[in-house]
Amino acid sequence: MDLVKNKQSGSTGTIDKSDTICIVGAGPAGLTMARSLLAKGIPFQVFEKHNDVGGIWDINNPGSPMYESAHFISSKYLSSYFDFPMPENYPDYPTNLQILKYHRDFAKTYNLYPLIQFNTSIKEIKEQDGCWIVETSSNEKYLFGGIVCASGITWSPNQPKLEGERNFTGKILHSVNYKSPALFHGKRVLIVGAGNSGCDIACDAGANAEQAFISVRRGYHFIPKHILGQPADVFGDGAHWIPNWVSQFVFGRLLKYLVGDLTKLGLPAPDHKIFETHPIINDQLIHNLRHGDVIAKPDIEKLEGDSVVFKDGSKEKIDIIILATGYNWSIPYMDSKYFEWKNGRPDLYLTLFNRNFENLYALGYMETDGGAYKMFDEMANLIASYIEAKRKNHPTYLRFANLIKTDRPLLNGKIQYLNTGRHSVYVNQVAYKNYRSKIQKKMGWLELKPGQFNFLKSPIVSSGTENRLPTSGISQ
Repeated sequence: MDLVKNKQSGSTGTIDKSDTICIVGAGPAGLTMARSLLAKGIPFQVFEKHNDVGGIWDINNPGSPMYESAHFISSKYLSSYFDFPMPENYPDYPTNLQILKYHRDFAKTYNLYPLIQFNTSIKEIKEQDGCWIVETSSNEKYLFGGIVCASGITWSPNQPKLEGERNFTGKILHSVNYKSPALFHGKRVLIVGAGNSGCDIACDAGANAEQAFISVRRGYHFIPKHILGQPADVFGDGAHWIPNWVSQFVFGRLLKYLVGDLTKLGLPAPDHKIFETHPIINDQLIHNLRHGDVIAKPDIEKLEGDSVVFKDGSKEKIDIIILATGYNWSIPYMDSKYFEWKNGRPDLYLTLFNRNFENLYALGYMETDGGAYKMFDEMANLIASYIEAKRKNHPTYLRFANLIKTDRPLLNGKIQYLNTGRHSVYVNQVAYKNYRSKIQKKMGWLELKPGQFNFLKSPIVSSGTENRLPTSGISQ
């Protein structure tokens, strides 16, 4: 197949790529989508606002929530891309720099770099007669046949207002702006929120601040990073054959034995069973609480001058408040009419397929209870299989299109997740895989198999600034 050439569309200056898929973002989701389309010979173009791949894992990427001490919260063993394991010399829980290198090695290995237009953000995408007009920051305008939104969910910080903050004499930052524990030296620091990032940052403060505090609104189950010498996810992965309610009972009892009663450390008791919310994979915070390097506090009542007043009536002088209060999901380059938003989350079939607009997909707009990258690969393979079926006018295209409109499966594995916006698109990894696999088998679309991407590893010959691509029908 020949390379797709850019075609000017009339006098509008629009570049006609109506046979091409536009991928927004070259982070983990965008990279795996690119590999899947490349393998099937489906033309695509990736736009990335930064100067390299890696998304949030590049601490120098403007708006990235990364900080110097960040590590993976799932282990390297269950968190790699399909057929591309993390290096053996990586620790069980790699650093952010190692994860960034891993993503860049992935892009180099599968020759994805020439297919990505860097330093280009998307200003606007809008539908036109079944295709999509894409306007970029370089004032180029394209007509694409499909869109895959893969730009991520941690770019728009959720920063709640605190009573009295206008007269607070200290500094208030969202965690997205936190990068180095040097900020904490000689300060009294309060972290608000006990998600995985909040716990990490509280540990940084515990080791570097004059005194660190963490304000926790509700109780959580804290899972140690290692259980009986194994990474926690590896330990749990061997028990997927056990019904979830049994796992909840057994693992809940095991955690009480391993971690103990956290209310003795000032943390509220969990108001839910284990696995009913996104897990907190952290035992270092427990260590800091037990040594007094971090002190647990309840929710904030108000700010008062140089102090914070908590809902239990206690009061602490605080120099820096870090709001580890999460992110608002957004797709800022598309009008809200293109996605049906519920509880701040896009409602998509299998978290991937837009129910109301043809040829509009999203990858990475979900949360789950384990490593996501291999899951992204399987999702990308499903999207690519659907696009391929449509292009070949295969009967399965219409069958699957009907499922997109009508099928609304429960993907919680019979676990009653908390009734919060965050958990409205939360999926149980095993339940999702089983359902996706069942649907894919009905369509006759192949599952991923080891070695199927090896042919993409053939070298790209460069001459000057021109990249020559394999004759795969892929648009540069």
